[in-house]
Amino acid sequence: MTDVNLINNLWVIVAAILVFIMTISVGLLEIGELGEHFSNSLLKTVLITGAAGFFMAFLGFDIAFAPTLGHGIIGNPFYNGIFLGGFSTNATGILSGIWWSMASNYFGTGLTTGTYFLFEVAFASVTLALVGVVALKKLKIEAFAIFAVVYFILIWTLPAAWIWNPTGWLYLMGVRDFAGGLVVHGAAGVAGLAIVVKIWQEEKKKGYKESPAIGITQSPGWLTLSILLLWIGWFGFNPGSVLAFNNDATVVVLTTFLASVSAFLSTTFIQRMIMKENPSLVYAVNGILIGLIIITPLAGFVSPASAVILGLIGGPLFLAAERWFSKFKWFSDPVGLFPGHLVGGIFGVAMIGFFTQNAFAAASGNAKLPNGLLFGGGLAALTQIGLEMFAVVVVMIVVFVLSYASMWLIGLALHGVTTDYTKEAGQQDHLVSVGNIAAIATQNQKIPPD
Repeated sequence: MTDVNLINNLWVIVAAILVFIMTISVGLLEIGELGEHFSNSLLKTVLITGAAGFFMAFLGFDIAFAPTLGHGIIGNPFYNGIFLGGFSTNATGILSGIWWSMASNYFGTGLTTGTYFLFEVAFASVTLALVGVVALKKLKIEAFAIFAVVYFILIWTLPAAWIWNPTGWLYLMGVRDFAGGLVVHGAAGVAGLAIVVKIWQEEKKKGYKESPAIGITQSPGWLTLSILLLWIGWFGFNPGSVLAFNNDATVVVLTTFLASVSAFLSTTFIQRMIMKENPSLVYAVNGILIGLIIITPLAGFVSPASAVILGLIGGPLFLAAERWFSKFKWFSDPVGLFPGHLVGGIFGVAMIGFFTQNAFAAASGNAKLPNGLLFGGGLAALTQIGLEMFAVVVVMIVVFVLSYASMWLIGLALHGVTTDYTKEAGQQDHLVSVGNIAAIATQNQKIPPD
C-alpha cells in the first residue's frame, strides 16, 4: 500500500467512526426533544447499529457496492460471499489489494474492503436512525427490528447501488449525490412516511379520528449534547465522503461548517422576529441541522460562499416546512424528520444544478458535473436538474413502496405493528396535540417514565 493510500484509509476510518457516533446521537436527540421517558430511543439506536454491521456484512454491502447486475440495478450479492468473503483468505481487498471501485479506473482513492465497508455501514446505520424517529412509543420494538433486517439488505442498499456505486444505473446517467441528500436524508424521510401511514391505518381501525400524540418534555442538556455530537459527526459524514485525505476534504469541512452556522443564524433570527422573544433551544438545534442536511448532497461541489447562501435559505425553508407539516393530524413528527430531512434533503439535491462549480466538483472526484445555472451552466445545468429530480422521484417511489410493503407484512406476522401506548399515557387531554417541533418549544408536560 502506498503512503497516499495508507493516509486515505486512515482518514476514512476516522471519518467512519465519527459517522457511527451519529447513530447513537440521534437517540440522544430524541431524548432531548421528547424527554427522558423516551429511554427506548437509546435501545433503538444501539439495535440499529448492531443490525447495520451484521446485515450489511451478511449481504447488504455487496448488494449496494459490488459490481452491479441487471444493467446497474443491484450489486452482485455473491461478489465476495456472505460476511465479506466468509472464511476465505482470498476475498477481494481483505488481506491485500483494494475494493474494486476504489481502484484507479473508478474512484482511485485506494480504500481497502474493510475501510470502505466500515464507512458505508456507518451511513446505513444513521439513515435508519433517522427513519426511526417517527416510531416514538407507537411502534413495537420487534416490528422495528424485523424492518431493520429488510432495510439493511434491500431498502437502503438499492438507492446506494444506483447512485453511489460507479456502475449503478442512475450514476451512469449522471446523477450525483455527494454525501446523501437523497440516499440518506430524502430516502429516510419517505421510509418514515411509509411507517407513519401504516401506524395511522392501525390507529383508524382502533377508532381514532386523529393520531393520538405522545407526551413530550424537552431536556436541554441532552438536546445540547446531541447536537454537539451530531455536528462533530457530520465532519466525518461530509468530508469523509471525498474518500481521500486531500485539499478538497478541507474545502468540504468549510462548506459543511459555514452552511450549518448560516442556517442556525437564519432560523433563530426569523423565529425571533415571529415570536418576539428569544428563540427556543429546539429551533437553534434544528437550524443547525437543516444547514447540515441541505449542504450534504453538494458539499463537495460548491464554494464556501455558496454554502453560506444555502444555509441562509435553510432557516425560512425549515420554518415554512415545519408549519406546513404541523397541520396534519394523522401523524406525529416531533423530531422533524419530514420538515428537516425529507424537505432539506430533496432541496439540497435540487440545488446541485444551481450552485455547482465544476472546479470544486472535479476536486472531489466528480469532474463531469457541469457548472450550475448560477455559474453559467446553461443547458447542461438544466439537464442536471432534470436528472436529479428524476432520481428523487424514482427513489421516493421505490423506498416508499418497499418500506410500506415491509411494514404491512410485518403487521400480518405480528398482528399489528403498534403498541398500546395510549393506555400508558392514559389518553389525557394534556398530551401534546400533534407532536411537532412548535409543540415541543411551548409544552413542558411530563408523563410517568417507562
